[in-house]
Amino acid sequence: MKYKTENNNILLWQEDFDLDETLDCGQAFRWKKVPSEYDCTYTGFFLNKSLTVSKKDDFFILHNTSESDFLEKWVEYFDLNTDYGKLKEIFCRDETMKKACEFAGGIRLLRQDSWETLISFIISQNNNIPRIKLIIDRLCSHYGHFPSALELAEETPESIDYLKSGFRAKYIIDASQKVASGEINLDEIKKMPLDDARQKLMTIKGVGKKVSECVLLFGMYRTEAFPIDVWIKRVLENYYPEGFPEYAKPYGGIAQQYLFHYIRNHASAN
Repeated sequence: MKYKTENNNILLWQEDFDLDETLDCGQAFRWKKVPSEYDCTYTGFFLNKSLTVSKKDDFFILHNTSESDFLEKWVEYFDLNTDYGKLKEIFCRDETMKKACEFAGGIRLLRQDSWETLISFIISQNNNIPRIKLIIDRLCSHYGHFPSALELAEETPESIDYLKSGFRAKYIIDASQKVASGEINLDEIKKMPLDDARQKLMTIKGVGKKVSECVLLFGMYRTEAFPIDVWIKRVLENYYPEGFPEYAKPYGGIAQQYLFHYIRNHASAN
Protein backbone atom coordinates (compact mmCIF):
# COMPACT_ATOMS: atom_id res chain seq x y z
CA MET A 1 0.00 0.00 0.00
CA LYS A 2 1.23 3.45 -0.96
CA TYR A 3 -0.69 6.67 -0.40
CA LYS A 4 -0.45 10.42 -0.09
CA THR A 5 -2.78 13.24 0.93
CA GLU A 6 -3.77 15.89 -1.60
CA ASN A 7 -6.49 18.58 -1.27
CA ASN A 8 -8.32 16.72 1.51
CA ASN A 9 -8.27 13.54 -0.57
CA ILE A 10 -6.29 10.36 -0.15
CA LEU A 11 -4.54 9.13 -3.27
CA LEU A 12 -3.95 5.40 -2.97
CA TRP A 13 -1.86 3.01 -5.02
CA GLN A 14 -2.94 -0.53 -4.27
CA GLU A 15 -2.38 -3.74 -6.19
CA ASP A 16 -4.98 -6.51 -6.36
CA PHE A 17 -7.90 -4.13 -5.89
CA ASP A 18 -10.82 -3.48 -8.22
CA LEU A 19 -13.83 -1.41 -7.17
CA ASP A 20 -16.40 -3.22 -9.31
CA GLU A 21 -15.20 -6.66 -8.28
CA THR A 22 -15.03 -5.77 -4.58
CA LEU A 23 -18.00 -3.45 -4.03
CA ASP A 24 -20.56 -5.02 -6.35
CA CYS A 25 -19.96 -8.74 -5.86
CA GLY A 26 -22.62 -9.39 -3.23
CA GLN A 27 -20.62 -9.11 -0.02
CA ALA A 28 -21.86 -5.58 0.88
CA PHE A 29 -25.07 -3.77 -0.04
CA ARG A 30 -24.61 -0.07 0.76
CA TRP A 31 -22.37 0.82 -2.18
CA LYS A 32 -23.66 2.43 -5.37
CA LYS A 33 -21.85 3.06 -8.60
CA VAL A 34 -22.32 6.68 -9.67
CA PRO A 35 -21.47 8.67 -12.81
CA SER A 36 -18.26 10.68 -12.57
CA GLU A 37 -15.35 12.08 -14.50
CA TYR A 38 -13.20 9.17 -13.32
CA ASP A 39 -12.79 5.63 -14.61
CA CYS A 40 -15.09 4.35 -11.89
CA THR A 41 -16.73 5.86 -8.76
CA TYR A 42 -18.70 4.40 -5.86
CA THR A 43 -20.39 5.98 -2.87
CA GLY A 44 -21.16 4.00 0.24
CA PHE A 45 -20.98 3.60 4.00
CA PHE A 46 -19.13 1.79 6.75
CA LEU A 47 -20.39 2.22 10.32
CA ASN A 48 -22.60 5.00 8.94
CA LYS A 49 -19.48 6.88 7.80
CA SER A 50 -19.89 7.84 4.15
CA LEU A 51 -17.20 7.59 1.51
CA THR A 52 -16.85 8.33 -2.18
CA VAL A 53 -14.02 6.39 -3.81
CA SER A 54 -12.86 6.57 -7.42
CA LYS A 55 -10.39 4.83 -9.69
CA LYS A 56 -8.30 7.04 -11.96
CA ASP A 57 -5.57 5.57 -14.15
CA ASP A 58 -3.36 3.53 -11.79
CA PHE A 59 -4.53 4.96 -8.46
CA PHE A 60 -7.60 5.40 -6.29
CA ILE A 61 -9.04 8.57 -4.79
CA LEU A 62 -10.78 8.54 -1.42
CA HIS A 63 -12.60 11.86 -1.64
CA ASN A 64 -12.88 14.27 1.29
CA THR A 65 -11.09 11.89 3.59
CA SER A 66 -8.67 12.83 6.35
CA GLU A 67 -5.50 10.85 6.83
CA SER A 68 -6.68 9.79 10.30
CA ASP A 69 -9.99 8.45 8.92
CA PHE A 70 -8.13 6.65 6.17
CA LEU A 71 -5.71 4.98 8.57
CA GLU A 72 -8.23 4.27 11.33
CA LYS A 73 -11.24 3.18 9.24
CA TRP A 74 -10.70 2.58 5.56
CA VAL A 75 -7.37 0.74 5.60
CA GLU A 76 -8.94 -1.97 7.73
CA TYR A 77 -12.31 -1.92 5.95
CA PHE A 78 -10.73 -2.49 2.53
CA ASP A 79 -8.25 -4.98 4.05
CA LEU A 80 -5.38 -3.01 2.55
CA ASN A 81 -2.70 -4.50 4.81
CA THR A 82 -3.34 -8.02 3.55
CA ASP A 83 -1.12 -9.19 0.70
CA TYR A 84 -3.63 -10.61 -1.78
CA GLY A 85 -0.82 -11.32 -4.22
CA LYS A 86 0.56 -13.89 -1.80
CA LEU A 87 -2.89 -15.34 -1.18
CA LYS A 88 -3.42 -15.77 -4.90
CA GLU A 89 -0.06 -17.52 -5.18
CA ILE A 90 -1.37 -20.06 -2.67
CA PHE A 91 -4.70 -20.44 -4.45
CA CYS A 92 -3.12 -20.72 -7.90
CA ARG A 93 -1.56 -24.07 -7.02
CA ASP A 94 -4.97 -25.31 -8.13
CA GLU A 95 -5.93 -24.91 -11.80
CA THR A 96 -9.56 -23.92 -11.18
CA MET A 97 -8.64 -21.32 -8.57
CA LYS A 98 -5.90 -20.03 -10.83
CA LYS A 99 -8.49 -19.34 -13.54
CA ALA A 100 -10.77 -17.67 -10.99
CA CYS A 101 -7.99 -15.43 -9.67
CA GLU A 102 -6.97 -14.44 -13.19
CA PHE A 103 -10.59 -13.67 -14.08
CA ALA A 104 -11.30 -11.35 -11.13
CA GLY A 105 -8.03 -10.74 -9.34
CA GLY A 106 -9.15 -7.45 -7.81
CA ILE A 107 -11.60 -8.85 -5.26
CA ARG A 108 -10.80 -8.00 -1.65
CA LEU A 109 -12.67 -9.16 1.43
CA LEU A 110 -14.31 -6.19 3.14
CA ARG A 111 -14.03 -6.10 6.94
CA GLN A 112 -17.61 -5.15 7.67
CA ASP A 113 -19.54 -4.46 10.85
CA SER A 114 -20.92 -7.71 12.26
CA TRP A 115 -24.33 -6.28 13.23
CA GLU A 116 -24.98 -4.69 9.84
CA THR A 117 -23.77 -7.86 8.13
CA LEU A 118 -26.12 -10.03 10.18
CA ILE A 119 -29.18 -7.99 9.21
CA SER A 120 -28.04 -7.64 5.60
CA PHE A 121 -27.68 -11.37 5.08
CA ILE A 122 -30.94 -12.15 6.85
CA ILE A 123 -32.48 -9.84 4.25
CA SER A 124 -30.50 -11.58 1.48
CA GLN A 125 -32.30 -14.92 1.88
CA ASN A 126 -34.01 -16.01 -1.35
CA ASN A 127 -33.39 -12.53 -2.68
CA ASN A 128 -31.38 -10.75 -5.38
CA ILE A 129 -28.81 -7.98 -4.96
CA PRO A 130 -30.90 -5.06 -6.34
CA ARG A 131 -33.82 -5.94 -4.05
CA ILE A 132 -31.54 -6.43 -1.03
CA LYS A 133 -30.13 -2.96 -1.64
CA LEU A 134 -33.62 -1.48 -1.91
CA ILE A 135 -34.72 -2.97 1.40
CA ILE A 136 -31.58 -1.74 3.17
CA ASP A 137 -31.99 1.69 1.56
CA ARG A 138 -35.54 1.88 2.96
CA LEU A 139 -34.29 0.90 6.40
CA CYS A 140 -31.51 3.51 6.42
CA SER A 141 -33.76 6.21 4.96
CA HIS A 142 -36.34 5.59 7.69
CA TYR A 143 -33.79 6.02 10.49
CA GLY A 144 -31.35 8.35 8.76
CA HIS A 145 -28.65 5.73 9.39
CA PHE A 146 -28.28 1.98 9.72
CA PRO A 147 -30.20 1.36 12.96
CA SER A 148 -28.68 -0.25 16.01
CA ALA A 149 -30.02 -3.46 17.53
CA LEU A 150 -31.55 -1.40 20.35
CA GLU A 151 -33.46 0.74 17.86
CA LEU A 152 -34.76 -2.18 15.82
CA ALA A 153 -35.62 -4.21 18.93
CA GLU A 154 -38.40 -1.70 19.63
CA GLU A 155 -40.07 -2.56 16.32
CA THR A 156 -42.41 -5.38 15.34
CA PRO A 157 -42.71 -7.26 12.05
CA GLU A 158 -45.79 -5.11 11.35
CA SER A 159 -44.08 -1.79 12.12
CA ILE A 160 -41.31 -2.49 9.60
CA ASP A 161 -43.77 -3.42 6.88
CA TYR A 162 -42.50 -0.37 4.95
CA LEU A 163 -39.35 -2.35 4.20
CA LYS A 164 -41.34 -4.79 2.05
CA SER A 165 -39.05 -7.52 3.29
CA GLY A 166 -41.75 -10.19 3.44
CA PHE A 167 -41.14 -13.24 5.62
CA ARG A 168 -37.74 -11.82 6.61
CA ALA A 169 -39.34 -9.15 8.85
CA LYS A 170 -39.85 -11.54 11.75
CA TYR A 171 -36.25 -12.71 11.44
CA ILE A 172 -34.98 -9.11 11.50
CA ILE A 173 -36.89 -8.46 14.73
CA ASP A 174 -35.76 -11.71 16.36
CA ALA A 175 -32.10 -10.93 15.58
CA SER A 176 -32.50 -7.38 16.87
CA GLN A 177 -34.07 -8.46 20.15
CA LYS A 178 -31.50 -11.16 20.78
CA VAL A 179 -28.56 -8.84 20.10
CA ALA A 180 -30.10 -5.96 22.08
CA SER A 181 -30.76 -8.19 25.10
CA GLY A 182 -27.25 -9.65 25.06
CA GLU A 183 -28.50 -13.16 24.35
CA ILE A 184 -26.42 -12.90 21.19
CA ASN A 185 -23.05 -11.19 21.73
CA LEU A 186 -21.46 -10.67 18.34
CA ASP A 187 -18.09 -9.68 19.80
CA GLU A 188 -17.94 -12.95 21.73
CA ILE A 189 -19.01 -14.96 18.69
CA LYS A 190 -16.09 -13.51 16.71
CA LYS A 191 -13.69 -15.21 19.14
CA MET A 192 -15.42 -18.57 19.40
CA PRO A 193 -14.23 -21.76 17.69
CA LEU A 194 -15.83 -21.75 14.26
CA ASP A 195 -18.32 -24.56 14.89
CA ASP A 196 -19.46 -22.96 18.15
CA ALA A 197 -19.83 -19.61 16.42
CA ARG A 198 -21.94 -21.18 13.67
CA GLN A 199 -24.22 -22.88 16.17
CA LYS A 200 -24.68 -19.70 18.22
CA LEU A 201 -25.60 -17.64 15.17
CA MET A 202 -28.08 -20.30 14.09
CA THR A 203 -30.06 -19.80 17.32
CA ILE A 204 -31.38 -16.66 15.61
CA LYS A 205 -34.58 -17.37 13.70
CA GLY A 206 -33.97 -17.54 9.99
CA VAL A 207 -30.20 -17.90 10.28
CA GLY A 208 -29.16 -21.18 8.69
CA LYS A 209 -25.84 -22.54 7.48
CA LYS A 210 -25.36 -20.14 4.58
CA VAL A 211 -26.29 -16.95 6.46
CA SER A 212 -24.14 -17.92 9.45
CA GLU A 213 -21.15 -18.51 7.14
CA CYS A 214 -21.72 -15.15 5.46
CA VAL A 215 -21.84 -13.34 8.81
CA LEU A 216 -18.66 -15.08 9.95
CA LEU A 217 -16.81 -14.32 6.72
CA PHE A 218 -18.03 -10.84 5.82
CA GLY A 219 -18.86 -9.47 9.26
CA MET A 220 -16.23 -11.11 11.44
CA TYR A 221 -13.35 -11.71 9.03
CA ARG A 222 -13.29 -15.43 9.77
CA THR A 223 -11.52 -16.28 6.53
CA GLU A 224 -11.96 -20.01 7.08
CA ALA A 225 -15.74 -19.63 6.83
CA PHE A 226 -17.04 -20.91 3.50
CA PRO A 227 -20.56 -19.88 2.37
CA ILE A 228 -22.11 -22.37 -0.05
CA ASP A 229 -24.85 -21.26 -2.45
CA VAL A 230 -25.97 -22.86 -5.70
CA TRP A 231 -22.91 -21.54 -7.55
CA ILE A 232 -20.35 -22.74 -5.01
CA LYS A 233 -22.17 -26.05 -4.68
CA ARG A 234 -21.71 -26.44 -8.43
CA VAL A 235 -18.00 -25.59 -8.12
CA LEU A 236 -17.50 -28.19 -5.37
CA GLU A 237 -19.38 -30.89 -7.26
CA ASN A 238 -17.66 -30.26 -10.60
CA TYR A 239 -14.10 -29.38 -9.56
CA TYR A 240 -13.59 -30.64 -6.00
CA PRO A 241 -15.48 -33.94 -5.65
CA GLU A 242 -12.79 -35.15 -3.22
CA GLY A 243 -13.07 -32.00 -1.12
CA PHE A 244 -11.71 -28.46 -1.16
CA PRO A 245 -7.88 -28.36 -1.01
CA GLU A 246 -6.60 -28.41 2.58
CA TYR A 247 -3.86 -25.86 1.91
CA ALA A 248 -6.48 -23.26 0.92
CA LYS A 249 -8.90 -23.82 3.79
CA PRO A 250 -7.46 -21.20 6.22
CA TYR A 251 -8.39 -18.59 3.59
CA GLY A 252 -11.20 -20.58 2.02
CA GLY A 253 -13.68 -17.73 2.33
CA ILE A 254 -11.48 -15.48 0.23
CA ALA A 255 -10.94 -18.25 -2.31
CA GLN A 256 -14.70 -18.71 -2.38
CA GLN A 257 -15.10 -15.07 -3.47
CA TYR A 258 -12.88 -15.61 -6.51
CA LEU A 259 -14.59 -18.88 -7.35
CA PHE A 260 -18.10 -17.47 -6.95
CA HIS A 261 -17.40 -14.52 -9.25
CA TYR A 262 -15.67 -16.72 -11.80
CA ILE A 263 -18.22 -19.52 -12.05
CA ARG A 264 -21.23 -17.18 -12.06
CA ASN A 265 -19.82 -15.08 -14.91
CA HIS A 266 -18.22 -17.98 -16.73
CA ALA A 267 -21.50 -19.88 -16.71
CA SER A 268 -23.37 -16.81 -17.92
CA ALA A 269 -20.93 -16.34 -20.76
CA ASN A 270 -21.38 -19.89 -21.97
